[in-house]
Amino acid sequence: MNGPADHLHARASAAASAPRGGWRAALSLAYERRGGRTVLARREHVGPLVVQRPLYPEGGEVCHTILVHPPAGIAGGDSLSVDLRLGEGAQVLVTTPGAGKWYRSAGRPGALAQRIEVGAGGVCEWLPQESIVYDGALGELSTEVRLQGDACFVGTEMLCFGRTASGECFRHGELAMRTRIARDGRPLWLERGVLAGGNALLDAAVGMRGCPVSGSFVVASPRCDAALLEAWRGIASEAGEGAATLLPGLLLARWLGPACEPGRAWFARLWAAARPVVAGRAAHTPRIWNT
Repeated sequence: MNGPADHLHARASAAASAPRGGWRAALSLAYERRGGRTVLARREHVGPLVVQRPLYPEGGEVCHTILVHPPAGIAGGDSLSVDLRLGEGAQVLVTTPGAGKWYRSAGRPGALAQRIEVGAGGVCEWLPQESIVYDGALGELSTEVRLQGDACFVGTEMLCFGRTASGECFRHGELAMRTRIARDGRPLWLERGVLAGGNALLDAAVGMRGCPVSGSFVVASPRCDAALLEAWRGIASEAGEGAATLLPGLLLARWLGPACEPGRAWFARLWAAARPVVAGRAAHTPRIWNT
């Protein structure tokens, strides 16, 4: 069986043989539980995708990690890959220093592939800040999560279509999205979607309802239950529209709104309610979110 380094080297070779133009970047991280501490046991990268040093703002059990992409966004022709592997009992919180961006493309799509594996007893909190999809962007976003035993995954994704602060709308381009979450090889959640600029879905009642920002918050844990769902439903969003639903082993919240800030605030309150239940600890806001 090939290990993480083999996959990273294979992607590096593919990047080297790919047509010129666009960034090629791959990041592979492996975490282990050693005693009462989670450590970043291995990190490898190719291209401009790195992590800062591991942080422990809430003690040694949880390793906070900040993913850094110096180009600040994904342009046409870029190809980025992130692989996280958490050993049994490891607890990790991953975030980003600021909003990600999908830049306008001259014709080639950019791609971001995210792969996360969590061993039994592990907890992965995947909490990147929002991504802004520029008018004219062409993107492919895929996320695959593989859980073992009673592993827990907490993940958010927030997309802003168009640079709303400057009055830009998403009239051209396309973002294709795919998400797969499985436990012990059995799917818990499968989702595919394509949103094209100027499409009627942007204004339709069954689509974006004229809102430029869409967010998803998912918790995959055997501890997800009706009590946690009711707690979530009792937390109102200050702006926009939010709703939550419970599926077997998975709790999902969706949000639509006029800007990212109220969506982030709502997700933060949902996280504060869910974390003690599924991760056994109170929410500890990463300092980078306040800068």
